[in-house]
Amino acid sequence: MAARRFLRNPEILTERPDFALVGMLRIPENQTSPWSAITRRMLLALVLLFLAAGIVYLDRDGYRDVQENPLSFLDCLYYATVSLTTTGYGDITPVTPGARLLTTVLITPLRIFFLILLVGTTLAVLTERSRQAFRIQQWRRRVRNHTVVVGFGTKGRTAINTMLGDGMQPADIVVVDTDATELEAAAGMGLVTVLGSATKSEVLRLAGAQHAASIIIATSRDDTAVLVTLTAREIAPNAKIVAAIREAENIHLLRQSGADSVVVSSETAGRLLGIATSTPRVVEMVEDLLTPEAGFAVAERDVEPDEIGGSPRHLRDIVLGVVRDGRLVRVGEPEVDAVESGDKLLYIRRVHA
Repeated sequence: MAARRFLRNPEILTERPDFALVGMLRIPENQTSPWSAITRRMLLALVLLFLAAGIVYLDRDGYRDVQENPLSFLDCLYYATVSLTTTGYGDITPVTPGARLLTTVLITPLRIFFLILLVGTTLAVLTERSRQAFRIQQWRRRVRNHTVVVGFGTKGRTAINTMLGDGMQPADIVVVDTDATELEAAAGMGLVTVLGSATKSEVLRLAGAQHAASIIIATSRDDTAVLVTLTAREIAPNAKIVAAIREAENIHLLRQSGADSVVVSSETAGRLLGIATSTPRVVEMVEDLLTPEAGFAVAERDVEPDEIGGSPRHLRDIVLGVVRDGRLVRVGEPEVDAVESGDKLLYIRRVHA
């Protein structure tokens, strides 16, 4: 059914069968070394060999060699070896109907499986493609409440490193980019990747944006960021959209397009550069707050029951602001002299390296 829909509408990526998405959508998997793969194949081959030898040995009375001697286990192992490898010298043969039935029903399937194992290296590409198609199918069924990152340049990569440092799992992050080389690096970090332009709704749908909890837009151009934001908001009305732009004059465009938060990268960097000329230690502290791996970090948490009614200035944590009804109110404002149930606190937490 999916294949027929794809033939009628080849541009609709989400209607493509899973095998047609291999190469565009990539699901990370545990990588193993070539030596480990070879070792596993050799062990499996030995298991098949001894299994065949054991089967023949159990019915050894039904087999004879050219001298009409009964078979030892070594003879059975030899017979299994020449049989599974299709060498077939004919010096040991099944002579009774039961032994011939055993060879037909059990030894022949083992021989076929053994041959498939031997040519496994040749079939590795096809096997990988089938496995990736299966993983894509499973991922598309269960992906929910994840984060989609559009752009894996400096901004996108830094945002992902920050989320990973805060404890988010790599499997909960999907990267969308048009650069296959950048996506290789993202896949190396264990991230799900989608090759394509996020300005197309079908590419975002393929990334599961319609089920995402948040979407980070870290493109290199402001006009692209606006178009991606419009597309993302259309298909993900409930997702939190955060976008980065270069020029402050484009903030209102991102807001009108549906972005919940807008970060002006050039002005932020410019402010830090200006501050660094007179008070460089302030810049060091800001960098420390923005680095989740060690030192201090700005975090958000729920108000605890024993804190309700108290002043945010007198809590055990250094509180910077209170989020009430989805709006940030800085500490010091009269309306947050006392915290209420349902508030969230923006505070400075200590990060242990």
